[in-house]
Amino acid sequence: MDFNLSGKTALVVASSQGLGRAIAEELLKEGANVVISSRDENKLARVKEELEKLGTGKVHYIKADISKLDEIENLVKGTVETFGDLHILVNNAGGPPAGTIESITDEEWQSAFELNLLSYIRLIKNSLPFLKKQGGKIINIASSSIKEPIPGLILSNTFRTGIIGLSKTIAGELANDGILVNTVAPGRIATDRVKHLDEINAGKLGISREEMEEKVKGTIPLKRYGTPEEFAKVVTFLASDANTYMTGSAFLVDGGMVKSI
Repeated sequence: MDFNLSGKTALVVASSQGLGRAIAEELLKEGANVVISSRDENKLARVKEELEKLGTGKVHYIKADISKLDEIENLVKGTVETFGDLHILVNNAGGPPAGTIESITDEEWQSAFELNLLSYIRLIKNSLPFLKKQGGKIINIASSSIKEPIPGLILSNTFRTGIIGLSKTIAGELANDGILVNTVAPGRIATDRVKHLDEINAGKLGISREEMEEKVKGTIPLKRYGTPEEFAKVVTFLASDANTYMTGSAFLVDGGMVKSI
């Protein structure tokens, strides 16, 4: 299948590690030019050097804290100045802290809102003038909690669900501009974030992280965690010219873990 991504420009947010990095790598393999970003410039420089060895699309990095409007504006502006256009926006952000309604502070609620929902809104608004030129793709990364809330992750459950409302609404608003908007939600993908959550849950049960991981795998029909590469391939398809008629939808990449319809 020809994804026709050669020469396209993609901005992948929060992409110095984990799912964001895997998405950037898959897009580069398909010939896209990719801007990666995060708050850690040293890590970005190292990842850029590693990704350049793929020898396909071009890669550039821009340091950005996406909880700040001015840095989002500079990120989008820098992407267009570097590659001349913007065709694909992949919104992504690190997961907020674990906690419950009683343990989460007002400051943590505000911080999670700014990082995990408002940043997506701002990135989309700043990218629209460029995406409208030729009809672009917006892919919002969420969580399996959009279908089934995860105990102990009230911040993620709240704001990831907000992403779905945002995506569905703007898919209708932007359809006449030829912009397709979709959400991709990971289940248990083998990343540092999931390892950290397993450590927290293991501590509550008084077992090792490895034992916790095996317990979780037992609840997944495929009996394993997914890989970042598996997740990234779904995002790459949705970002490509192979997707011409799918918008306003949410896709779970979870090995069948979520039981809801």
